Amino acid sequence: MADNQTNLLLLDFALFRDMPESYFLLDKVGTIRDFNSTAHSTYNVSGDKEQNFIGILAPESVLSFEHAIIRCTGGEKSIVFQIHMKDRSDRIIDARIKMFLLNNDPEETEARVLLVVEDRTEANMNAMNLTRFKYVAEHVSTPLQITDLAGKMIFINSAFENESGYLKEELLGQNPRIFGSGKHSQKLWDNMWSSISSGKSWIGEVENRRKNGDTFYSHLQISPIFDSDKKILGYFGLHRDLTGQRNLEKQLIQTQKMESIGTLAAGVAHEVGNPLASISALAQIIQRSTKDTFIIEKLELIKKQINRISKIIRDLVDFSRPSNYELKSTDINLNLREALDIVRVGKKAKDIIFKYSLDDSLPKLPLVSDQIQQVFVNILINAVDAVIEMKEGSGSDFIGEINAYSVMKKDEVIITLSDNGKGIAEKNLNKIFEPFYTTKAVGKGTGLGLWVSYGIIKSFQGDIHVQSQENQGTSFIITLPVNPVY
Repeated sequence: MADNQTNLLLLDFALFRDMPESYFLLDKVGTIRDFNSTAHSTYNVSGDKEQNFIGILAPESVLSFEHAIIRCTGGEKSIVFQIHMKDRSDRIIDARIKMFLLNNDPEETEARVLLVVEDRTEANMNAMNLTRFKYVAEHVSTPLQITDLAGKMIFINSAFENESGYLKEELLGQNPRIFGSGKHSQKLWDNMWSSISSGKSWIGEVENRRKNGDTFYSHLQISPIFDSDKKILGYFGLHRDLTGQRNLEKQLIQTQKMESIGTLAAGVAHEVGNPLASISALAQIIQRSTKDTFIIEKLELIKKQINRISKIIRDLVDFSRPSNYELKSTDINLNLREALDIVRVGKKAKDIIFKYSLDDSLPKLPLVSDQIQQVFVNILINAVDAVIEMKEGSGSDFIGEINAYSVMKKDEVIITLSDNGKGIAEKNLNKIFEPFYTTKAVGKGTGLGLWVSYGIIKSFQGDIHVQSQENQGTSFIITLPVNPVY
């Protein structure tokens, strides 16, 4: 190091005149003895032999500079530190100083200190902006991803992890097709690549799949990232979750279907009910007037089918007719327990385990007790059938289980009824609340139980939806407001 400094002493300071950094030559007290052209054009230095370097420092940096020059002339051959300086317009500059002791020989009249000043203002600002961007990108609620030119993900934020169900480590380096649904044509993605590779943004709605297989919908905007020369460095994608909106659209369509069918139900029931009553009366007359066992057997079959049709008609009328029942403060847990007791004593449920965990702090709700109990019974009967079907396909080792939970969440009561039965295929989930739709064998269900249940829950300003996977079970989640507005 001493040899290098000796060599520097032999150099003429004129060698630094045109260097891009600012160079200053100081004595041991900080008086400016020389400077290059960059320093002259940047800082307010005049060549005055008595001008001290402290004069071009921001006040808060004076002490740091004085300590540094004392350390340098006291034996430290080189020091690097950060200070704030003032340029010719008094603008504060972030400066990185490299201080070198050139001569501290006792035989010399005075020491010389060389300062190399690097303007770090823009670099520090860029670093600060990068820190700010990273913080915002990481904490914004909108899912964000950045990919390289090949489409491999190099950054995702926490919201994207939550949306996709994948961890960051699982996605970095992967292509976004990892959570693609496969339901979009290749032409759509070709158009997307054509747009973004030409420097334009692409906007579209896409259907993706989370890590657990659930579907989620996104409004996706992909835009190129440019460098200072307008060259594309990569791409960033912003995802706006449309899943809730799509679910609301489906619920609206379902509600409109219910309204239309409800309007027709009363008229259809009347037109079918009258001739059905006549057929039933005639069948009974014939049954009483014959002793032929074959005819009696067939007439009994006719009566059973008439009763089945009559039940369908009653369900239709009940759904379409405005309720005459009076709303009363109802203990939802008591209704749920009674529904469980009704179902569990049935012959089909004897080998099924029933479990429940009910929140005893739930408030009473303004409901029609019989109707809400009917909803619970309908769902539980379906659960029993699903468990039995699962057991028939799984063997004797299968243990059927039905669970019931109630909990308070904000200003709503949530009831969950779940089973480990056969489950429902995804393609059928949007049909289960439609009238006459059933997954049961012919003659084992009318397809009106869940339709009627849907109507009852909606009449209480509540909501009901289903979660299910084939061969894993089904959960019905019922939400009822504590203070409904009727």
